[in-house]
Formats: sequence, structure tokens, C-alpha cells
Amino acid sequence: MARSRALAEARHQLEDQQSIQAMIARDRPLDDTLAAVCRMLERQSPGALCSIMLSEAEGARLRLVAGESLPEAYRAAVSEVAIGPESGACGSAAYRQAPVVCEDLATDPRWQGYHEITAEHGLRACWSYPVLASDGTTLGTFALYCREPGGPSEQEAALIGKAVGLVALAVERHRVRHSLRESEQRYRSLFAYNPDAVFSLDLEGHFVSANATCSTVTGYAVEEMLGAHFAAFVVADDLPRIQGYFEAACRGESRHYELDILNRDGERRALDLLNLPIVVDGRVRGVYGIAKDITERRRQETRLRTLQRGVEASVNGVVIADAREPDMPIVYANATFMKMTGYREDEILGRNCRFMQGEETDPEAVAMIRRHLAEQREVLVTLRNYRKDGTPFWNDAFISPVRDGEGRVTHFVGVLHDISEHKAYEARLAYHASHDALTGLANRALFEDRLAHDFALARRHGHRLAVLFVDLDDFKPINDSLGHAVGDRVLTEVARRLADTVRPGDTLARLGGDEFVILLPGLHHEEQAMEVAERLLPMVARPYCVDGHEHYLTCSVGIAVSRDDTAQPQELIQQADMAMYKAKQQGRNAYQWFTREITEKVGERVALRNDLQEAIDGGQFELHYQPLIGRGDRLAGVEALLRWHHPVKGYVSPARFIPLAESTGQIMPISEWVLERACRDMQALAARGLGQVRVAVNLSPLQFHRASFLATLRHTLQRTGLPPEQLELELTEGILMDDTEAAIDILHALRSLRIGVSIDDFGTGYSSLSYLKHLPIGKVKIDRSFINEVTLSAHDAAIVQGIISMAHHLGLAVVAEGIETAAQHQRLTDYGCDIFQGFLLARPMPLDRLEAFLRARLPA
Repeated sequence: MARSRALAEARHQLEDQQSIQAMIARDRPLDDTLAAVCRMLERQSPGALCSIMLSEAEGARLRLVAGESLPEAYRAAVSEVAIGPESGACGSAAYRQAPVVCEDLATDPRWQGYHEITAEHGLRACWSYPVLASDGTTLGTFALYCREPGGPSEQEAALIGKAVGLVALAVERHRVRHSLRESEQRYRSLFAYNPDAVFSLDLEGHFVSANATCSTVTGYAVEEMLGAHFAAFVVADDLPRIQGYFEAACRGESRHYELDILNRDGERRALDLLNLPIVVDGRVRGVYGIAKDITERRRQETRLRTLQRGVEASVNGVVIADAREPDMPIVYANATFMKMTGYREDEILGRNCRFMQGEETDPEAVAMIRRHLAEQREVLVTLRNYRKDGTPFWNDAFISPVRDGEGRVTHFVGVLHDISEHKAYEARLAYHASHDALTGLANRALFEDRLAHDFALARRHGHRLAVLFVDLDDFKPINDSLGHAVGDRVLTEVARRLADTVRPGDTLARLGGDEFVILLPGLHHEEQAMEVAERLLPMVARPYCVDGHEHYLTCSVGIAVSRDDTAQPQELIQQADMAMYKAKQQGRNAYQWFTREITEKVGERVALRNDLQEAIDGGQFELHYQPLIGRGDRLAGVEALLRWHHPVKGYVSPARFIPLAESTGQIMPISEWVLERACRDMQALAARGLGQVRVAVNLSPLQFHRASFLATLRHTLQRTGLPPEQLELELTEGILMDDTEAAIDILHALRSLRIGVSIDDFGTGYSSLSYLKHLPIGKVKIDRSFINEVTLSAHDAAIVQGIISMAHHLGLAVVAEGIETAAQHQRLTDYGCDIFQGFLLARPMPLDRLEAFLRARLPA
């Protein structure tokens, strides 16, 4: 029976072992398997309590994983045990990798700290065996607790050894399976979550597997790709090359290359592809592919290449500095920058851009650059930099920060546009804006600026300054006769001579034409200005030699000196100008000081001119008519005389306003009005039954020489209806002597129109008598200055008698004007004068009184 019990026991042990081995083979949960091992040994050793502890991954501690028979409080106390030489039975066994038998827990020093709890639960002995892996590493411990002190018997040790073997097998197999599962999960994660396209092909080139990125790249679902041949995705022209790479991978060689594929929408995508052989048991079973979509990268590379070529070919200098380095060294400079600065690349790289600055570089612009760089902002400045050879150049510099993906500034890009030519052009414009192009002297704008500046200084320091206005005398004939080229050379020489007369601090300017001004600041006495004028007069008067010919010029100078009551500096220019005209009136080639009397006369002239214009616009003029009486007291006609009745000043003498109107050009509208008014008045007299009265109208030189004179005259006669035979025009000798040939042509035209012409004030001019016989005129009028003395002066009487005799021999009628006494009238009658005019016979009268005068002469 004993042998039967032993056989039965052995059979039970074998069955328990087989049952546990089956659990291990079936991959039952490790905790269940280990618990079954504990129960197995507890059945084989009645009264024993078993536990299994496994080492943590770091190998420093043991963790309780099985031991259901142990009291719960004890399990909690030993749930984790440190691995060490004196750490109880289990910690010591794991440390020593050898069994540790503690026969009496109550006295064993290795159980320090656990004596009380073991005693409480009746645990007296503990035998712990290490569980080792096949490679010798410690997997954990298997422990058996007894309630009586003592060590294991030989049979118990054998049973524990078998249990330890089963535990080692279960734990190691579990860890292998776990490692395989983890490796598989890692592989699947690498495959599934790889941002690149990962796939595998069989040896024929068909897709066996593909991750989701493959679908993203190609546009096809993974299910559509599986089983398809890779050639369906490759650009046809590139297929032979790709086929070669695939075949190389099938031979066990890896290949790395780029290719283009067509996605589902027909778009071309660029891939960076790595082909790897799949080797199993030493044989190639397929091909792995890892493809990175580089379409955007290639696009960026193309863009970068284009940008780089554009930067290299740019007409602007481009430089890049590293913002991460303390001194921001240059890391790139294009060819234009090197050409612009004259430095080689190795002389530029690594340096700060300040090496281009020099003594005339604007410090404010540099400070602005530094401030914006510190604030990491873009900046645009204009700088004067210097080339390697020291020559300056101007450039517009635009500097902009470059930021990385996180917004940090890594570099600064500077673009330099060379504006040296533009600056030079601006300088030339500024020079021409302030200087005369012909002479190089200051112009009016610059002169006025300096005048204002020196005027303010003179007031501040109590000094005087003077303005000299220089105008050349008779310069216009040089331009008219010899041409502007000669005139310009003369003006240039005049400018040079004037420049020799002034001090370094004085300002000489040309206002235009033949007008120059000189500013003399810092005068201590007025005589200094006079000394300058006295020096320049003879200097200007020296002959000018141009093209072998000598030309003579003089100038007139007006001088104005600042005084305490001078309000504005520009007044000095006006005053010097007025003084210059005074010098011309005094005979030219002289200088004249400005006086208040000049201002008053100019003021009167300006006021009179304004009043004259108001008279023209407001119709303030009147025509009076003075009868011309022929021999035998017959009416020979009337002379139209202009009268101006000012609303405030009354009648203004023609001697005052006619010369002014001649000089201002206002005589033209006045003359046209006189002509038309006289024609209409004569027509009015005819309409009132007073016959066809012949009217004489005085012509101004401007009116006579105007190109439209004849056309205007014809139009006036047509408009008024006056017969041309009733009109007579009176001209002075000066009109006829100015361009005589043209004047004679006009006189012939007047004769063809049947308009009479007489020469007024005859004998006072400088006309040539040889021309007189060729003039198509009908009358001459002896000037009143001869008539006044005809009875008192034998010389005047002889002149008058000679004029009458000469005129009659030329077939001309003679008119004597200004007759005021009967003796004058009788003397002229005796001399054979034809027509008489003067207060003695009839005074000038308005139209209504002329009408009465004419009616009184009608026969009864």
C-alpha cells in the first residue's frame, strides 16, 4: 500500500506538472499559471505556504505576484522587497542567485523589521530559491514558508526545484511572447503611423502591403493598391530606370533614388524612395519601399534656386548677416555687392557691415539702423558708404529680419541700391536750381536766400548791407545783330569781370537777360558800395573781343543800402532796380543811389497806370475836336484830341498819360477806341446834315507797326461805315524813320485805301529829307514850337518859311498848329500856309459843341 500511495503520489505530481505545462503551452495568463504552481507545491508539501516574486525591469526590487495562501496582511507587507545581501530570504536569494534557507525567522537577522508580523501569523521558517532565465539573469524567487522552524528535506528541495523550473519556463515564455508582441506592435506602429509612404512588394512587383500615407500620396485607397503592380503608378518614360532599381533590390541590394509618379488626379508627384530587400532565412522574399513625398521640397528647391539666381543676378547688392552671433557677421554677399564695394568675398564674410562706413556716413542713419536691429524690425535708410578704394557711394539700404518657424530672428537680409548717380543728378539739379546755367553765377532764388540770411545778420549785429543792380546798356543790339551765341559769350565775360570786383563773402547773381545783382554784406560805411560801383563801371566798359571783333558795352548801376526802416530784404532789390533806371535816365554808364524821391515817382507812375487801366475798362475817355481852318476861312477838317476825365482828379493832361500808355502798351486799346469813336462821330455829324467832315487821328508807333494795323483799320471803317476819304492819320517823323522801308510800304497801302496821311510835329525830328520825297503823304504839320516864335525870331520865321516852300515844291499841303495871335495867323498867311489850327481860330470842343460850331458856319 505504501508503494501504491507512492505511485499515486508520483502520478499526481506528474499530472500537476503536465497541467501547468499545458497552461504554459496554451499561453494562459501568467498570474494563473504561477498561482497553479504555488497550489501544486502546497499539495505536495502539506502545511507549506508558497509565494512567487518577480524582479522589476530595473532589477532592484522584487514584486509579489503569487501567494494566495499567505495571510493578506503579510502579503501586503512583502508586496515589494528590495534585492540585497541582507534583504530577507527572497531579496537575498535574488541577490546571490542561490537558495537562501532561513530556518528560524524569529532569530534570523536578515528578517529585521519583519519579526513581529511573521510571529503574528505563525510563520517560523522560509526557504527561498532564485528563478533564473536561460541566459542567467534573475527572473524572481520561489519561496516556501513553514510554521515550524527547520530546513527542507532532500525530497522537499527536489519538489521546490521542479516548481522553480516550471516558474522559470512560464515567466521566460511569457516575456518572450510579450517581447514579440511589443516588437510586432512597434513594427506595425512604424508601418501604420509613419509619415512616409511604407509598402512591400512581392518579387513580381505587386503591392503586398501599404500604409495610409501611400493612399495620401497616390490618391488611391489601400485596398485598391494591394495586388496592383508598381508600374501602374510610375511615369512611363521613367519605368525602365525604376524597373532596374526594383530588380537590384530583388537581388538583395538596397537602392535610394528619386522618381515621379502620377496620382489618381493625374498630377505629378515627386518621391524620394528607398528600396530594401525582405530577407527571410537568407532568401529574398520581397522588397520593402519607404517613399517620402518631396513634391513641395522640390518645388521649394526650385524656388530657392530661382531666388538664388535672381539674387545673384540682381542689380542690387544683397548681403545676409547672422543675427545669432554677437557682432552679426556677414554670411553671404552677392556678386553685385562685391562689385559695388570693391571687396572680395573672403574680405567680406565674417565681418560686420560697418566696415563700409566712413567719416561722412550719417550718424543718425547708423543709429536708426542699430535701433531697428535691436528691436528686430525692418528699416530703410539712405547711407553714404565707402568702397575698398576709399571712394564714396550713396545707397538706399533696406534691412529686414528673417525668422525661423518659431518666430525667432536668425538672420538679417540687407538690400543695397546704389543711388550715386541719382544723388549726383540731384546735386546737379540743386546746383541748376540755384545757379545760372550760362554764367554759373547764383540765380535769383539763391540770391534772395543769401539776401535774407545776410539781412538778418546785419540787423542782429547792427551792420549795413548794400544791393547793386547792374544792367547792361544797349546789349539788345548785340543779340539782334550778331546772334545769341555772341551775346552769351559777352555775358559770360561780363560775369567774370563782375566777379573780379567783389569780395569772397559777397554774392554776385544773374537775374536773367543782361541784369546782374551784387550783395555786399557787412558794410561799415556806405562809401564801400560806391567804391565797388566805381570799380565795375570802367571794368565793364572795356572792349569785348569775340571772334576777332571788338564790342563795346557800358552798364548802369543802382545802389540801395539797408536802413533801420527797411522792412523786408526784397525791398533792397526793388530800390536798387529803381535807382538803376534813374541812372539810365541820367545818360547811362553811371551809378545812382536810391532815394525816397525815386520811390515817390515810381509810386505815382504805378498809381497812374492803375487809374489808366480803370479808365480803359470804365470808359472814362472823351474825344474833343479842334477845327482846322483853310485859307478863306473854309473848314478843312477837324483833329480828334483825346481827353481823360478822371472821376477824382478831373482832366488829366495827355502829356502825362500818353507817354505812360506808350511804355506800358495800354496805348493800343486806347488808340483803337479813339479811331472807332472818331469814325462814328463823323458819321453822326453826316447823319445830322452837317456834311462829310474830314477827321485827323493821331497814331502811336505801337499801333502803326503792329502787324494787324491795316486789317484793324479796314475792319473799323467797314464797321463804322465812314468813307476812307474822310479819315486822315497823323504820324510823327520818328514813326517813319524806324524801319523806313516797312513804313513806306504801309503808307502806300494807306494811299491805296484812299486814307490821307500827314506828318505831325514836322521839323522836330531827325528825318532825312531825301526820304521825304518818296513818302506817299499829303500834308506836313509844322510844330507849334516854331509857330510860337514866328513873329519874334528871325530864325524860326526862316525855318517856317523854308518848310512851307519845301512842302509846296513836293506837292504837300502845310498845316500850322498852335496859332494863338492874329499876327501869327497873318504871318503864316503871308508865307503861303494852307491850313491853320489854334486857339485863335477855334478851341478843342466835344461833339455837341462841334455840331453847334458847324451849324453856325452853314450858309444862311
